[in-house]
Amino acid sequence: MKFNTKAIHGGQHHDPSTGAVMPPVYQTSTFVQTSPGQPIGDYEYSRASNPTRTALEHALASIENGNRALAFSSGLAATDCILRSFKAGDEVIAMDDLYGGTYRMFTRIYKDSGIKFHFVDMNDLEKFQSLINGNTKMVWVETPTNPLMKLADIQEIAKITKSKNILFAVDNTFATPYLQKPLDLGADIVMHSATKYLGGHSDVIAGALIVKDGVLGEQLHFQQFATGATLGPMDSFLVLRGIKTLHLRMQRHCENGQKIAEFLDNHPKIKTVYYPGLVNHPFHEIAKKQMSGFGGMVSFTFVSGKKEEAITFLEKLKVFTLAESLGGVESLANHPALMTHASIPEEKEKK
Repeated sequence: MKFNTKAIHGGQHHDPSTGAVMPPVYQTSTFVQTSPGQPIGDYEYSRASNPTRTALEHALASIENGNRALAFSSGLAATDCILRSFKAGDEVIAMDDLYGGTYRMFTRIYKDSGIKFHFVDMNDLEKFQSLINGNTKMVWVETPTNPLMKLADIQEIAKITKSKNILFAVDNTFATPYLQKPLDLGADIVMHSATKYLGGHSDVIAGALIVKDGVLGEQLHFQQFATGATLGPMDSFLVLRGIKTLHLRMQRHCENGQKIAEFLDNHPKIKTVYYPGLVNHPFHEIAKKQMSGFGGMVSFTFVSGKKEEAITFLEKLKVFTLAESLGGVESLANHPALMTHASIPEEKEKK
């Protein structure tokens, strides 16, 4: 089954009780049992599982070529679920350019847990490997990154992590499974902020984890069930609806992103454009190798380097909306240092 068909039909079945083509919103917290511990069907309590969420999880597993998916109340909740598997003394190696919320979680929420985080340029494989030791439990990358559009070679990193028996997690939010499939390239876990392209309409907050290994999937599900960061039925329905048009939206996002990047790249007031579809992008060849398109995210800097010029530019936009987030059908613009990445220390931003 090709991706476009999977986006609509992958893992999906009509509702067995009514024949409904789209899975109904099962807005219920609990399910009838005929005897203690003997539910009528497969469901007991919606924190553990809910039919609408199950339908979404089946769709997520299908489009990422995974065997198990879990839907969360946000992308950060999904990330937190993974980290809860580790203990004091464990170490995580992460890419040196990350979404601000991920960096905040790594360095502030878990700073007193005893887990040690290393941040490194994942394209310097020699430096990356030098950080691996007996305590290393996971490698975490975004590719492309938010906001500088850095890429990492998933296949090359996966060869190293598999040889060391280390978990390899990839934040695939910017690329989506339409453009990139980390599990097929060797990753163990794929994370999404499903708020973004998967939902696609700026009307839901959601997250997802997808894996191929059944044991790992069950471990993550236990963490999710025990801590309660599950996605509600209405939000599950909205993300599932968004996935139905993911292929069409991503195709147009790629077309528009390329045109805007090329326009900016030739503008006299623009210093640098960060878009992997440009041949002068430092990771253009990696993008061609592991992505089927270059996405709809574009970052750029002004020649002046003045923050005030960027702010004035954003305030004068007419078609684009000044707002946080991304991946919706509308066009959004933001200043990461003042908005989505405000928790990143200023000295790190300058690097």
